[in-house]
Amino acid sequence: MTEQVRLAQGDAAPDFTLPTDDGEQLTLSALRGRKVILYAYPAAMTPGCTKQACDFRDSLDALAAAGYQVVGISPDAPAKLAKFRERDGLTFPLVSDPEKKVLSAYGAFGEKKNYGRVVQGVIRSTFVIDEQGRIELAQYNVRATGHVAKLRRDLGL
Repeated sequence: MTEQVRLAQGDAAPDFTLPTDDGEQLTLSALRGRKVILYAYPAAMTPGCTKQACDFRDSLDALAAAGYQVVGISPDAPAKLAKFRERDGLTFPLVSDPEKKVLSAYGAFGEKKNYGRVVQGVIRSTFVIDEQGRIELAQYNVRATGHVAKLRRDLGL
């Protein structure tokens, strides 16, 4: 496997401006002063990604109470993200990165194992970004099921 970017605690979180599920633009640096959980997932409306998104949705009150803004990122087009949000009642922004530039900058796109084969794709990952825009926690190859509960434990919530 080729060497890929891996962000670590203390690294500057790569800034971005991407279209969202509602047709707006979301800029990471505009969220400075707030803690952000940016999670990368392969594809909207697939079983694992739906489970993970719904877990974030169901944990949103606790995360928001602790000062966290959740943002999901995938290569899906904004129209598909809007359908995902509506279908599953998601109440946090989903951003579209069809060229995978931001996903790559975070080390969340590249070679991964899928059913024993090495493929190029989105690496399910979660990044906790502090109020100054630095990585507080970077988790790669997370599981869709149970990840949000584990993340809450890791954050002491």
